[in-house]
Amino acid sequence: RTENRIMKIKELRESSVEELSASRRELKQEALNLRIQQQSGQLENPARLTQIRKEIARIETIITERSHAATAKKAA
Repeated sequence: RTENRIMKIKELRESSVEELSASRRELKQEALNLRIQQQSGQLENPARLTQIRKEIARIETIITERSHAATAKKAA
């Protein structure tokens, strides 16, 4: 994802687990690149690191919720 757009929680919840995993992978790669820029003093938007970290947390929360829901369905 090249645009610097934060996905809404509603959009994330409508995504499949595969799409969420792909988004998480892309965001982690972007965060790595931004950390490298930060260390070399070339980072233009330091707030973007915080945005990415929070979006990764949102995605991981949704993935965890879904896995817990699937486990609960199997148990019931």
